[in-house]
Amino acid sequence: MALTGIQIFKLLPKTNCKECGVPTCLAFAMNLASGKAELDSCPYVSEEAREKLAEASAPPIRPVKIGKGVRAITAGGETVLYRHEKTFYNQTALGALINSDIADQELADKLKAWNALQFERVGLNLRPELAALKDVDGNKENFAKAAKTIAETSEFNLVLMTESADVMKAGIEACGFKRPLLYAAMESNADEFGALAKDNDLPLAVKADSVEALVPLTEKLTGMGLKDLVLDSGSREIKSALEDQVAIRRAALKNLNRSVGFPTITLPCEMASNLEMETLITGMFIAKYAGMAIMSDFSGETVFPLLLERLNIFTDPQRPMTVVEGIYPIGNPDENSPVMVTTNFALTYFIVSGEVESSRVPAWLLIKDSEGLSVMTAWAAGKFSGDDVGVFVKKCGIADKVKNKELIIPGYAAAIAGDVEEELPDWKIVVGPREAAHIPGFLKSR
Repeated sequence: MALTGIQIFKLLPKTNCKECGVPTCLAFAMNLASGKAELDSCPYVSEEAREKLAEASAPPIRPVKIGKGVRAITAGGETVLYRHEKTFYNQTALGALINSDIADQELADKLKAWNALQFERVGLNLRPELAALKDVDGNKENFAKAAKTIAETSEFNLVLMTESADVMKAGIEACGFKRPLLYAAMESNADEFGALAKDNDLPLAVKADSVEALVPLTEKLTGMGLKDLVLDSGSREIKSALEDQVAIRRAALKNLNRSVGFPTITLPCEMASNLEMETLITGMFIAKYAGMAIMSDFSGETVFPLLLERLNIFTDPQRPMTVVEGIYPIGNPDENSPVMVTTNFALTYFIVSGEVESSRVPAWLLIKDSEGLSVMTAWAAGKFSGDDVGVFVKKCGIADKVKNKELIIPGYAAAIAGDVEEELPDWKIVVGPREAAHIPGFLKSR
């Protein structure tokens, strides 16, 4: 049972050191009890108290790891209902179905096509993560063979889907090293599937006909010693499935109901008759509040918008996306190419770099750290001042790459031109366009 704020306070050092980010240990204890703080934020808590506080400090929705290696994903671990309250942490994992009776060459072709669905965005590699292998004929040899192929020849994490304990056991023997998710324990097979998950230390999905029916199943499985569970409320009607996601999240966060304090898995592949509708449903579940969503297939035109939606929702709203400060060559610039400077707000960088590329004029783009602020905001906040820009240009090393000592600054920061000139007396400071769309014409006219 979770501890109250006062119970937690009694176990804290009571130094009121403020190093945790709040003024008193009592305030920290209250935040810890409500899931708004993490125990590691207190540098002076004793090991004895840490053990006693482990349950209270754990996220109300347990983080569950699926897969191994650099492509492993974590579902759950969330602490808030709305991202503006804090942030969402672990992105909704996207998966697609593979039937166990698939031919070898067809499986190889499918995995190759899926693996190509990788997109570069704001310096990140966006891609789907899960392959859900579905038992369609009860043939454990075919199931195991396909599971082994997926595990050994692709970077996708696995969801093993079958109602047969024998088929599931064969699948585990073939790909257990990849830490697959076992789907799914139900009232009829909870003992067998629970034993398989426990003996192999694997995460287990739990499926019932309603949120209420999940509770006795999760209590039974946790009583067996299982901790890494994933919930499927069983609803395949869009409205009720959404209601279930919200109900589970609220029960876990607001009521601290540990029986449903686990990530969820949804199956849009069983809720629509075409991939386009599945995509819309998956988009809904990314927003509210699925840990995983399984579609019938992947295609570039459906996966890409989902990945972008996911990126936006799971980006910390209090920390803008940024790119690394430095020199970015665009179009193979040489010593006579123009030099431009802007802030490290990711959107600013990608808009400006895109317009420079479209101009077909090779250029050097200098990115100055502005703590993720846009040009106007950074200038107003003193994060993009003339002195700072001048010092950055000196230190970044661009002077060693060009003979043309001409620096183009953003039009919205025209006011800093004089200060930049004072800091860089050997450079000519040119005020560029205010709007990025005018950059191509500006560069071509020079």
